[in-house]
Amino acid sequence: MLSGGIMEEKNVNLNIRTNKALKDEVGAILHNLGLNHSIVINMLYKQIAILKGLPFPVKIPNKRTVKAIEELETKKGAKSQNSDELFEDLGI
Repeated sequence: MLSGGIMEEKNVNLNIRTNKALKDEVGAILHNLGLNHSIVINMLYKQIAILKGLPFPVKIPNKRTVKAIEELETKKGAKSQNSDELFEDLGI
């Protein structure tokens, strides 16, 4: 026990599996922010404990949203190639 009757917390290891490319991409972003994977996982876990759920919405997109995402990813139906063309298309 620590002074004041507070129990010392015991750390445990958490092993997860993820895609290497995703881990590397996220790791570089976290490094630029002065963070690491462990810090961010602990931040997420603390938020889950506080909120008693995920700190962001998790939803299955409807058909319209899926179609819009697919169009954006394939640039299918894209009229504008750059910001000037976009503003022209919008009449701005």
